[in-house]
Amino acid sequence: MTDGLIKIMGGICRALLTILGGIAGYQLSAMVVSLLSQRIDVDRFWIQAFLNGGSVLIFSGIGFLIAPLFFRVLGFMSSLFEKNLQTTKWQDITAATTGLFVGLLLANLMAMPFAGLPLGPYVAFFLNLVIGYVLARLFVNRQEDIRGFFASFMTLRQRLLFRKNRGESGKDDFSLAVPAKILDTSVVIDGRILDVVHAGFLEGVVVLPRFVLSELQSVADSKDPGRRARGRRGLDVVKALQGAPSLNLVITEVGLKELDVDLVDSGLIALARRIGGKILTTDYNLNKVAEIQEIVVLNVNDLANSMKPAYLPGENVIVDVIREGKEPQQGIGYLDSGTMLVVEDGEAYIGRRVEVVVTSMLQTSAGRMIFGRVRREVFS
Repeated sequence: MTDGLIKIMGGICRALLTILGGIAGYQLSAMVVSLLSQRIDVDRFWIQAFLNGGSVLIFSGIGFLIAPLFFRVLGFMSSLFEKNLQTTKWQDITAATTGLFVGLLLANLMAMPFAGLPLGPYVAFFLNLVIGYVLARLFVNRQEDIRGFFASFMTLRQRLLFRKNRGESGKDDFSLAVPAKILDTSVVIDGRILDVVHAGFLEGVVVLPRFVLSELQSVADSKDPGRRARGRRGLDVVKALQGAPSLNLVITEVGLKELDVDLVDSGLIALARRIGGKILTTDYNLNKVAEIQEIVVLNVNDLANSMKPAYLPGENVIVDVIREGKEPQQGIGYLDSGTMLVVEDGEAYIGRRVEVVVTSMLQTSAGRMIFGRVRREVFS
């Protein structure tokens, strides 16, 4: 705050306190005159004027003199309040304010039966103080649970929309009991989700958030040819999913601001938590972050890996060694399913076809790797 603005605020504060002091002095003198009139004769005009004028001047002076101290105390409290707010999340402030409002409303309702009693104002003050503080703390500490509770009501409209769309399409709405699947950008651009749908392994309600569709559009408008091609392929996949008879694709209008997040991945997690849905993705990092936050993730890579042929230790496979591996003397080959095969002592067989004995496998969300050793060279 600039010095000029501080001086202006200080002047306004001093003027207000001076006026308030004068008003308080006049009310006090009126009270004194009323009490004295019952005992002595103070009805004369000059006595009332003297008492009123003197009281107004005295209390106005007091207000004028204490204004700088009051303004300093107010500035100190404001600075302290602002300093604490810098380390406080906006969600906590909102939760505390909501809890305080609910607490004050509940306290005043509870205090209504005591309004006619002599101690009624004190009871109301005590209830407001205690219940307001308790509910403010409760809302801050349990804000996630409270938001989840209210989210069930907020998603009622969305569920009714799902049911309406399902009814208009002539399909039964039994699948609404199944959690909705939420598409992310990576799984749409990947395109394999369309094959899964056509194979009949995915049905029911599939949600495409508007912010994911916007991200697809921005990728499709990219100046980079590769990104532009991937974005356009993603938009084609969305169009094909809309025409798939086995599922109901719903484009939800929930935005990132409404979810109190800034990133698309965070928005997907928040939306999944809000509607109790599952995230469809091929993004390894999103997969891990969502699992940490206890959100169910359906990774298409995991599905693809699970559908690849299983090889047990001791089985023989034939592979072409095409390049060297990361470790010394290793060779790398790929099976027909696309699975990488790491061949021990296979560097000497680069460019040749060999029969490999499987020794072990490594399964991750990023893919499957098979390790083996050369049994013999295959001549064809």
